[in-house]
Amino acid sequence: MQAPHVRVAWILLSLASPMMVAAQQAAAPQLAAGASTSASTSAAVPHRLRIGLVLSGGGARGIAHVGVLEMLEKLHVPIDAIAGTSMGAVVGGLYASGLSPDQIEKTLRSMNWQEAFRDRPPREDLTLRRKQEDESFLVNFPIGIKGGKPVLPKGLIEGQSLTEVLRRLTLPVARIASFDDLPTPFRAVATDLESGQEVVIGSGDLTSAMRASLSAPGVFAPVERGGRLLVDGGISDNVPVDVARAMGVDVLIVVDVGFPLLPRNKLNSVTAISNQMVAILIRRKSQQELSHLGPNDILIRPALGDTSSFDFGNVNRLLGVGADAAWKMRDRLAALAVSPAQYAAYQARRQGLRQPPPRIDFVKVQTGPNVYSQPIEKLFKDLVGKRLDPDTVGQRITTLYGEGGLDTLDYRLVPQDGQYGLLVDARGNSIGPNYMRLGLSLQDDFEGDSTYDAAARYVMSDITRTGGEWVTDAEIGQTELLSTEVFLPLSQFSGWFVMPHTSIESRNLPFLIGQSERAQYRVHTLDYGLDAGKEFGNWGEIRAGVYQEEGYSRLTIGDPSDPLLPFPAYQTFGSRTYFSRFSYDTLDDINFPHSGERASLQWSGARNVVGGEINSNQVTLDFLAAHTWSERNTLALSVSGGSTLNRVTDLRMEFPLGGFLDLSGLRQYSLYGPHYGIGRLLFYRNVGRGGTGDFDVPIYLGMSLEAGNVWQDMSDAKFTNLHEDASVFLGLDTFLGPVYLGTGYDDHGNQEYYLFLGRTF
Repeated sequence: MQAPHVRVAWILLSLASPMMVAAQQAAAPQLAAGASTSASTSAAVPHRLRIGLVLSGGGARGIAHVGVLEMLEKLHVPIDAIAGTSMGAVVGGLYASGLSPDQIEKTLRSMNWQEAFRDRPPREDLTLRRKQEDESFLVNFPIGIKGGKPVLPKGLIEGQSLTEVLRRLTLPVARIASFDDLPTPFRAVATDLESGQEVVIGSGDLTSAMRASLSAPGVFAPVERGGRLLVDGGISDNVPVDVARAMGVDVLIVVDVGFPLLPRNKLNSVTAISNQMVAILIRRKSQQELSHLGPNDILIRPALGDTSSFDFGNVNRLLGVGADAAWKMRDRLAALAVSPAQYAAYQARRQGLRQPPPRIDFVKVQTGPNVYSQPIEKLFKDLVGKRLDPDTVGQRITTLYGEGGLDTLDYRLVPQDGQYGLLVDARGNSIGPNYMRLGLSLQDDFEGDSTYDAAARYVMSDITRTGGEWVTDAEIGQTELLSTEVFLPLSQFSGWFVMPHTSIESRNLPFLIGQSERAQYRVHTLDYGLDAGKEFGNWGEIRAGVYQEEGYSRLTIGDPSDPLLPFPAYQTFGSRTYFSRFSYDTLDDINFPHSGERASLQWSGARNVVGGEINSNQVTLDFLAAHTWSERNTLALSVSGGSTLNRVTDLRMEFPLGGFLDLSGLRQYSLYGPHYGIGRLLFYRNVGRGGTGDFDVPIYLGMSLEAGNVWQDMSDAKFTNLHEDASVFLGLDTFLGPVYLGTGYDDHGNQEYYLFLGRTF
């Protein structure tokens, strides 16, 4: 839903009076001679009416503006000035920067709208440490902690990803300070959050002007610009007719994509009623603005019906509706058209103002916390003396932002003494640097066996100048856990680190015979140790360490004298374990991956297991790869295996199999063994649009084929004794995490049903 739209009206006198028309005609020869005024950048020729374009706010409905622009181009209707609000400011600003309607359309089609409306960079661009956080089931919505009190973000979205997209698209005009000098003169309308006054932006940084106009309160965080906190311009002027008129145009083309009022039968919820109140405020001011249109002005209202303001996943339909609405007005629009030669000259003038990026002569950091000033300068100093490469800058911005700790990390070109520099704007986390994340995991087999776990993570960031973190986790439910670790990079961007850690854990380990639970153990452990390693960029890591483990286990369900139980009912244990691990991760998504790979190879050696002189060595391997075609169809291959080289009689050292996507036809923990292997082939299709992630969640319909087993001796591992399982499932990538509803089948006739919230593979 588009943000609330009310405003204190101010209306400038029309410049279409006879005196002004005469002045414009007198100036026409100068304009034709190429005078450096705003009109000189348009396709104006003597005696041609100057045409202004007004693009209203409307969220995703504003994609229809692009369809209108495409039709204006086909009809050879030039635009001399643009005024836009919210999504209208984004489309209008991109067109004003010299992009063609076709280029804007390609951008809309190629954008991953879920990523654009999330602050984190794409997962494949995150640091490896941030990727490792995804392995838990924590919700990716941090709550800041300041002074012992929770602090919520200023908006659901800071807009980092969207800002990067707009920055890259408008870079060819980044050196233009006045919006009158853009390929098409432009105004963006925003609202001062403190005073409620309308703010018409006509100079400065084009990207931040568009972002400010789009900042729907409660959805996007406000944009600080010129000492003001700016939010969605629709609050004060959703259809800026007066703003466009003040730019010296003779006739207006107004495109109104505002949200309509709902009929009474649809006002049946708190949300619907609240949205209706917002729409009433928007409509009242819009009608006032539209009442100022003259007989020669053209109003275009695309037939969008009740299309949601968040329906960014329906680009094709929205473009078509906009083009169709303009086509229906073609007779009136044709009266404003120019000849093919004149239109070609108009386009050439627009393209002539777009320039390649300049050489970077200096780098400055603005408004950043001190802890980031030095790393930023270090990260960008090698760009000085070179032509600005947006790909290189974008990647480095992503690298630093992907570490967390910043609300926004943006850049722009700034002039100084005839040179151009890179001004990096790093704004510290408004809810941090300390924050908390919560999580919930649920599983039900529809046969009375259900489990849950609730978790919380508290992160103290930037505890060292090199970006150290102190992380504490707590968990209750099937597993009870309290752990803490201190991640200490040895230097900024070197990749080397050390990490002391300790944890206390209690968890249930069931033992099944067939598909019936025979016993259950409660295992209590205390461990403490030290890891050291090196990260390779954001894709890999090698790590080694040692930890001491103390604890005991006890039988909570079952008979200690049962001869079928292979493990002692009670035992104390203490062991020292050494390990080394190589990890690799380029997956784009941890819940429903579409591309990339993830792999892990680990050796661990336990010494003095179960209190004796017994040693045990284990090797494990995990691999996952995904490939997507036709945008919606994904095939994922997963292989896991492990071997205990020196077996000990300890349930903790056994590999379990069974459960959803782990031989789906068997109950969880159905099989235990010192050696195991399993392969999975998954297919899932996105059957929902998933336009904006949290508001329109992706829905997947999928199936899996699985083959695996556990073995008591490595010589028993054969393809002929594998369990062959399959599953079908419906998956939702929700705000709380992935949700699965599915059923699994085993080649021995077993069947299981699953309702699952949390990560699975």
